Amino acid sequence: MKVTRPPAHDPVVQELCAEQQAELAFRQRDVVDDTPKHLDPRIAFVLLWSGREGVGGQAVGCAGLQPLEPGVGEVKRMYVRPAARGRGLSRRLLTEVEAMAGERGIHTLRLETGRLFTEAIGLYTAAGYVRIPRFGPYAGCAESVCFEKRLGAPQDAATLGA
Repeated sequence: MKVTRPPAHDPVVQELCAEQQAELAFRQRDVVDDTPKHLDPRIAFVLLWSGREGVGGQAVGCAGLQPLEPGVGEVKRMYVRPAARGRGLSRRLLTEVEAMAGERGIHTLRLETGRLFTEAIGLYTAAGYVRIPRFGPYAGCAESVCFEKRLGAPQDAATLGA
């Protein structure tokens, strides 16, 4: 697997994000979801490629890092194509986003997922994220579940107010 960091306007990023949104819409078809769908140009992306980019390789997953406030960022658009799932690629993407956050002086990562996405919730809790109250645009969305991780520090749910 190769990792690249293209800009948000990269066509491959756009393609993977469109696939992610389509899957979310399909899986939540009975749920009213009014959370924002646009792709913020400030999101820095990580792509995972099978093989070498441009030489028979295919982008198999993406994840983004969006700045929220000084020292705080949000994991966005985490997605692995269905054919590539079950190989630990989501964990690799999350690790790459955490590394990118550290490089940018971000010490706290937040994220949102749907309450029905048990696989994602399992990934995030196993990676040290703890549940927090819904934040920002997710505050009024009953279908959202939010998490936070303080990078470089042991997680303690009691200290995070969860």
